[in-house]
Amino acid sequence: MTLHNVVIVGSGPAGYTSAIYLSRAGLKPLMVTGALTPGGQLVNTTEVENFPGFPDGVMGPDLMDAMKAQAEKFGTEFEHADVESIVEVPAEGDDVKPTYHLTLDTGDELDARAVIVTTGSTYRKLGVPGEIEYSGHGVSYCATCDGFFFRNKPIVVVGGGDSAFEEALYLTRFGSSVTLIHRRNEFRASAIMVERARANEKLTLLTDTVVTAIHGEAPAAAPAAAAIKPAGQGIQLNLGKPTNGISLGNAGGLSLAAPAVGNVSSIDILNTVTGETGTLDTKAVFVAIGHTPATGFLGDLVDKDEDGYVLVDGASTRTSRQGVFAAGDCVDRVYRQAISAAGMGCRAALDAQAYLA
Repeated sequence: MTLHNVVIVGSGPAGYTSAIYLSRAGLKPLMVTGALTPGGQLVNTTEVENFPGFPDGVMGPDLMDAMKAQAEKFGTEFEHADVESIVEVPAEGDDVKPTYHLTLDTGDELDARAVIVTTGSTYRKLGVPGEIEYSGHGVSYCATCDGFFFRNKPIVVVGGGDSAFEEALYLTRFGSSVTLIHRRNEFRASAIMVERARANEKLTLLTDTVVTAIHGEAPAAAPAAAAIKPAGQGIQLNLGKPTNGISLGNAGGLSLAAPAVGNVSSIDILNTVTGETGTLDTKAVFVAIGHTPATGFLGDLVDKDEDGYVLVDGASTRTSRQGVFAAGDCVDRVYRQAISAAGMGCRAALDAQAYLA
């Protein structure tokens, strides 16, 4: 079995950048891209306007294709599979460094002198009708990525932690109004964030409420995606602020046909205390209920925090295991941007190169 210098697990900006640096250094890395969505979250993104070097923006899949082509040009090899496990193989004889044995979901096995983990994280989903259909067409998981597109339009943010409040406050720069929806009456966010939100006239806090469906405007010359029957008995919510755009009533008469490509126009809401329902007009739904790092396959190989993010040594990408490095959103729980992931991928490549030397 071939002993690879470096195996990169995962793709996306961190993985491809690592591959570019390592392949230019002559180390011939092998990238295990993932079986379903090589390229990470950006392959599901439409226009990216905040990646340097593209003043007119770039489509997310195009950006990932270009990164992959650049890595391939310099000699990176690709394996389209998922890694199921990584095991350390102790050093033998005169060797002072261990190697690593990787098992893939295809049944194939790989050996490597070093491993870089760039598997990223996944956004936690609401799991409601319309969320997947309108993803990229009004449903978003990144305010700094997409907030600009909803200038002077009503916006909804779903969540109750600091991240949700940060996104909601940021989005008040763009939206005509922002409504933050949380399923409980108390927030997980820090008191200072809640105070700032309550002091912002453009921001409404809607508690004890969940989103049950997302609807959109039908594209031109296409049938409507949802037909709404006349509302029944209305309800009254004490929001402390005007509820412009909220139509309260019985939303049970919705016909949830799978939409053609359109844009978000409204959501269904449910009061978790009273059980009553309503609708809220909005052009965007930003989901901010957390992330799940894709690190389960690592087991106890490296140290992770309580949420599964890989822990690294200071500003480096070195993990607790000699010869194993990590970069991108499987490490970074704060910034989660393509450009910061790419920068960390560069550091991982340089750290691995120094280790192998």
